[in-house]
Amino acid sequence: MRRTLRAIVAVGLAAAGSIVTVALGGSASADTQICEQYGSTVIQNRYVVQNNRWGTTAQQCINVTNNGFEIITQNGSSPTNGAPTAYPSVFFGCHYTNCSPGTNLPIQVSQISSATSSINYRYVSNGTYNASYDIWLDPSPKRDGVNQMEIMIWFNRQGPIQPIGSPVGNANIDGRNWEVWRGSNGSNNVISYVAPSAISSANLNLLAFINDTRNRGAITNSWYLTSIQAGFEPWQGGVGLAVTNFSAAVNGGGNNPPPSNPPPTTPPPSGSGSCAVKYTANSWNNGFTADVQITNTGSSTINGWTLAYSLPSGQQVTNSWNATVSQSGSSVTARNVGYNGTISPGGSASFGYQGTLNGSYANPTAFTLNGAACSRS
Repeated sequence: MRRTLRAIVAVGLAAAGSIVTVALGGSASADTQICEQYGSTVIQNRYVVQNNRWGTTAQQCINVTNNGFEIITQNGSSPTNGAPTAYPSVFFGCHYTNCSPGTNLPIQVSQISSATSSINYRYVSNGTYNASYDIWLDPSPKRDGVNQMEIMIWFNRQGPIQPIGSPVGNANIDGRNWEVWRGSNGSNNVISYVAPSAISSANLNLLAFINDTRNRGAITNSWYLTSIQAGFEPWQGGVGLAVTNFSAAVNGGGNNPPPSNPPPTTPPPSGSGSCAVKYTANSWNNGFTADVQITNTGSSTINGWTLAYSLPSGQQVTNSWNATVSQSGSSVTARNVGYNGTISPGGSASFGYQGTLNGSYANPTAFTLNGAACSRS
């Protein structure tokens, strides 16, 4: 769903020259070549394959088979510190009003009993690209436009590229350890699960990724799963990249409960020094991210926490993770989410957020946890 993910590109279609077969819709029985910017076709009467050349005016063409697709022309080139040129992909669900045949998406997260997928990728040694599996969610059963939450599973990356945002930890899902990144591209929030090395094939429990995202406070069970997509984001090159097999199934009738609520809040830690806050920020000309670690330096367990502080002038929080963060004027309040409300003596809890910046950057200077002052670490 990259068409307006980072920028809307409105361009005229250049003449193809040597490639003349263009698919605008319908079903692919024999191999079909697509060069049109947002051209698509149906395979197996179940999935949609799309060219989705949203980030460049240069030509890109894919060859669609009954099981997937291959990039056969890719003339675009984008700086590696920005957005890719395209997202050629195969999907199940709804993408900008284009819904795969017979799909049961959108479906509310609470109603999902299982969500599984099988994927096979073929990689090439040239070019700069990632192999990305996208899971899209929205508070409404949306069939058009940009959704509010994008889960990206990075199966492979080649070249100096990285996910949106910054690392926030790790997750063990489907028997693999993933590095987790979190941020926003300005249109939607993104949580990325990055494989430590290339994965060429996998059988995925998609519901496990959705539940992990929910447990991080990014969505709730009332949100809707709208589409699941597998493909590539090329920045430079990438001819020969292919999805050689793709299948997906989402079953309803489930009861997907959220994690249990944290225990009732205990009295706040007393006195300065029973809590410590480590505040680590990364700023640029008009924005910043901050990672905040709270350590319980007292002798009693903290069950439920609220951290309060003031941001310097010119800073405004736009989105957060691992906490519910609100801002009124310069005053910021961060409250725990369901899974990190308990901090044992000597233990820590962390959260982070992204914000806009107007003027020079400075860190906040004082913090209180449940009304008691904390030291800085």
